[in-house]
Amino acid sequence: MDLHPAVDASLAATARLGLRPYSELSPTEARAEYRRVMAARRGPDHRPMPVGAVDDLRIDLEGRALAARRYRPAAAVVAGRPTLPTVVFFHGGGWVIGDLDSHDDLCRRIAQVLPAVVLAVDYRLAPEHPFPDPVEDAVDATRWACAHVDDLGGDPDAVVVAGDSAGGALATVTARRARDAGTPAIAAQLLLYPVTDLTMSTRSYVEMASGYGLTAATMAWFLRHYDAPADDPDASPSAASDLSGLPPAVVSTASHDPLRDEGDAYAAALRAAGVPTTHLRHHGLVHAYALMEAVAPAIEATEADLRALADIFSGRGTPPPLEHVTLQGADT
Repeated sequence: MDLHPAVDASLAATARLGLRPYSELSPTEARAEYRRVMAARRGPDHRPMPVGAVDDLRIDLEGRALAARRYRPAAAVVAGRPTLPTVVFFHGGGWVIGDLDSHDDLCRRIAQVLPAVVLAVDYRLAPEHPFPDPVEDAVDATRWACAHVDDLGGDPDAVVVAGDSAGGALATVTARRARDAGTPAIAAQLLLYPVTDLTMSTRSYVEMASGYGLTAATMAWFLRHYDAPADDPDASPSAASDLSGLPPAVVSTASHDPLRDEGDAYAAALRAAGVPTTHLRHHGLVHAYALMEAVAPAIEATEADLRALADIFSGRGTPPPLEHVTLQGADT
């Protein structure tokens, strides 16, 4: 299968920036380079998707405070809806880079398209805060969101944990921890090209090791800084011995992503454990496609992911075992 031409062009434009690989940088330098990449992808004429309201918040937890950002959809898209899901969102970036601003466009799209109240959480990053600090931040921030859901403006019976890449790992671990503790109630999980297996042992790590944005070397660099044991289910969700009883899931993967196979396998494991799971494999796309706001097929894929999540709340029967999303220009 081939890359979608628009995705290929986006990767070529990023390559022309002459960025150094993250594996050659310090975490501080990598964070600055990542901000540069995101600005270049948006372009000088970028205008954020309008939403109803965006508010910066502070989540006060025991011994620490986390920054957060709440997104509410425009009134026009919620007309006639008595309540909205509350999506607690964790950004990707290998637990080392990324922040509220890097994923602002994606959170706006979730709020407006789903629609939902979105709470994006600025959890602590490695190596200053290695494993398990990001996990504990995600778990505690979700508990905080559930306790304040009325103030946030969402539905207490429709709380979603969501994230992309490393944030997807945090989301599904949070769902499992909530299941084990018996609280809070999580209604669904949205896992966009998630990290689920820290062993880096799948075939896609070889096939997609370089040339498609995220590289195997970059993932190894992230994991060195995260410093998590690969057999700990709080780090590698696929290492959990029991996935039953988790909330319904939407799991998306991209054909040209080193993380493709572990995401596919995790979706299959959820389904085998009896978890209602919609798995969308997007052909012709790469890791982090949900952040490619200027690439039409990437946005189409993201919105397909969100429609699958919306179907969970609209009660449209049982999800298919595997849904292949074929995009124009992609060879399946």
